[in-house]
Amino acid sequence: MDGIKRGVAAIFDFLQGIVVFLAIIVMIYLFILSPQEISGQSMEPTFFNAELIITNKFIYKINPPIRGDVVIFKSPKNKEIDYIKRVIGTPGDRVRLENGEFYVNDVKLEEPYLRPNTVTAGGSYLREGDEITVPEGQYFCSGDNRPHSSDSREFGPIALEDFIGKGLLLYWPIKKLAPIKRPAYTI
Repeated sequence: MDGIKRGVAAIFDFLQGIVVFLAIIVMIYLFILSPQEISGQSMEPTFFNAELIITNKFIYKINPPIRGDVVIFKSPKNKEIDYIKRVIGTPGDRVRLENGEFYVNDVKLEEPYLRPNTVTAGGSYLREGDEITVPEGQYFCSGDNRPHSSDSREFGPIALEDFIGKGLLLYWPIKKLAPIKRPAYTI
């Protein structure tokens, strides 16, 4: 009889361990890290359709986004859709589009992640030759595939509260496994 009690106790201990483990995984998924699927071509050649990344959902609760961060945010037009873009301008920055290139605070933004000879066209919010100042608490974001990206050039800066997180790691396809690096800008 003692053997049965010990066996049942061991099973309950095992199940309790599994429940605790699953609860920890759910907490991590909800509040710290989550997978994100790339949908569309707006971040090519950095990311391609159907690739998977890990998103750090906690970082922007303690530190603000930095220029060059790859970020995931809720679409300003439809909060059910997530966008992935790159931060070009931070609060207070002056962003200008001139000769098909971004200038931030009067310094041309060197963008090594773009395909060669990429021309950045204006949109309905930021047109060629125009300059805007990024409002407090908002960020100017753009896709790396400029001809095929709906971004802040079209709909304006993104409020920090719409950010889901920062791209941390590209993990699928496995052959491309790598951390997502922020470029070193000269601004």
